[in-house]
Amino acid sequence: MPANNNFSAGYSQKGVVIVETLIAILIFSIGILGIIGMQANMIKNTAESKYRAEACYIAKTTIGAMWSDASPVSNLDNHVGTDDISNLLPGGTRNVKQTGVITDENGITIGGQFTVTINWQAPGEPQHSFVTVANIAI
Repeated sequence: MPANNNFSAGYSQKGVVIVETLIAILIFSIGILGIIGMQANMIKNTAESKYRAEACYIAKTTIGAMWSDASPVSNLDNHVGTDDISNLLPGGTRNVKQTGVITDENGITIGGQFTVTINWQAPGEPQHSFVTVANIAI
């Protein structure tokens, strides 16, 4: 005699729709979290890019000021040293040092090679640097 099964085919499928819905919500939520993570990373990279552009601008402005003040050569010494530029970059410093001397054919100093280093450190980030070198002569 066949066993009497109280479970019909339709009854065994009850609740499958809710399980499928929960799985769809889970997959959707993981996708949204991924998008939020990418957005946060993009905002961080945008801020870093802004700081790099600002550091480049500060270094180029410093070199421009040195070029305009190169006559006489002794005026270039006024630009050498370290400055606090925290108002422009977070934790920022500007360091200008003379790394070489430019002389004419008579051995007279007519300029120098200068290295401008811009350092900054955003909160929670490692320290960054931008370095540029320029030959400045009169």
